[in-house]
Amino acid sequence: MTTPVRFGILGAAGITPSSLIRPAAANPEVELVAVAARSRSRAEAFAKAHHIGRVEDNYEALLAADDIDAIYIPLPNSEHARWTVAALDAGKHVLVEKPFASNAEEAMRVAARAALSDKVVMEAFHYRHHPLMAEVLGLISDGAIGDLVDVSATFDIQLPDRTNIRYIHDLAGGATMDLGCYCLHFVRSIVGEEPEVVSGSFRPSPEDDRIDERLTAELRFPGGVTGTISSSLLEEVERQSATITGTLGRIRVEGFVKPHEGNSVTLFTDGDATEIEVPLHPRATNASSGCSSKPSGRGCR
Repeated sequence: MTTPVRFGILGAAGITPSSLIRPAAANPEVELVAVAARSRSRAEAFAKAHHIGRVEDNYEALLAADDIDAIYIPLPNSEHARWTVAALDAGKHVLVEKPFASNAEEAMRVAARAALSDKVVMEAFHYRHHPLMAEVLGLISDGAIGDLVDVSATFDIQLPDRTNIRYIHDLAGGATMDLGCYCLHFVRSIVGEEPEVVSGSFRPSPEDDRIDERLTAELRFPGGVTGTISSSLLEEVERQSATITGTLGRIRVEGFVKPHEGNSVTLFTDGDATEIEVPLHPRATNASSGCSSKPSGRGCR
């Protein structure tokens, strides 16, 4: 690239420093131009803390700025679809935090709008562009475990604070929306097909039974592969793990959601366990490269 991608940040969310600000500081292809928040004072405090050069009065002003190429959206889940469409209408690329939308209707609306645009719209599943995922997809593509049989993924945390937005239905909270979306994204990326839900069970929040504190779903893919996804806001120990089973063996993945903080890939075949070395961070030359959405080898390494 000859010029950096100039980002505007929509909201002063706590996830932004780790998801965008610190990575951008290490990437000369990215420039953080401005931020807007629910109030100007909030945006000003955020900009000062993170050395962002400009504050816009509101979200609309940020979208209208001519010197911004792309918008990062870390707002509550309920706002993702609305502001993704607004950013596209303003002629901007969009990096939106997961989940892409609050429900199927919103997702279809965003997809339809994106289809009419020449801009990039990307859901921020960053793990998909990490060497860990490239290694796992490469093992499968190379036939290390034979034909796929089953893929399971789990993401658990402990979140006792009932005032957290993840417990608010109107903000599209719940374990599946916050955590389980990673598991579903992972198994879909591995299999490369769209599943149907065979069965599911969940534990509702005692304060609002529309919120799932814990959910497990059994899946089946058109080619016959099965899958399980599970997520919970109630567990004492954080867990982000997956097992990929084939006709000749299986792959165990730990830390798939946040591989840059620690991960492991273990290949089990013929009674042997082989640890696969994966770096914590992508090489700088590959940091901005994309990956195919289907298992097509080690193209991201």
